[in-house]
Amino acid sequence: MRSKNVYEAVDALAPFRLSKEYCERYGFHDNSGILVDQGEEVTGVLCALDLSARAVEAAKAAGANVIVTHHPAIFYPVSSLKAEDPVLMAARAGISVISAHLNLDAAPGGIDESLMQGLGGSACTVMHPLTGGGYGRVYEVPQQTLAAFVAQTKARFQTQRVVVYGDRPVRKVASFCGAGLDESTVCFAAEHGADTFVSADGKHHLVAALIERGINLVLLTHYASEQYGFLRFAEALKQKIKGVRVFTDERLM
Repeated sequence: MRSKNVYEAVDALAPFRLSKEYCERYGFHDNSGILVDQGEEVTGVLCALDLSARAVEAAKAAGANVIVTHHPAIFYPVSSLKAEDPVLMAARAGISVISAHLNLDAAPGGIDESLMQGLGGSACTVMHPLTGGGYGRVYEVPQQTLAAFVAQTKARFQTQRVVVYGDRPVRKVASFCGAGLDESTVCFAAEHGADTFVSADGKHHLVAALIERGINLVLLTHYASEQYGFLRFAEALKQKIKGVRVFTDERLM
């Protein structure tokens, strides 16, 4: 098995064409795919949300020479690399790197859909529909107090780092994995009658906009909002490639 075979296994779960379609249809940028290819026989695969020095060390300790990340190890063109850069560390260690970003966000059963399911939703309206996928969702959940919703969220996503605004009962939720809080998603949530907004990486003026509209805001860490779905993806990848391991950076949860 080579890197291309791992790529094919990832593609079967989260088609890379979704990333291309997402960028072309909605004007986003991505760099998913095989980003470092050592061309060697695969000895093991490690899944990590980010390519970090700690993830590289974990792969080496596990005898894995392929790391599959969610966040692209190289996002924009680079002009230089330093010794401590994780991409160069991986290359020196003979480790190939494959990143599945927007395709994994938008795939059926992917990170954004998993966020919705973890929050208690199922049938939904999708903000950015794609051919066989999509990103950004509004959906109904069983009515509950905001305190109960937050407690359930902390437990399910295994995090205590949650920022909460509001006091309305929760019935209709808008959720966006990762850095999904922006002007367009605030408008989408409001237009579709959401009483609660869940995402990460909130800027002040957007927090204020939601408060002004009377919409509850639950801000997870970026890591927690995506690791839940990423772990599901890693489990599915294990069914296609034996011996897949997972690195979790609990400092970021």
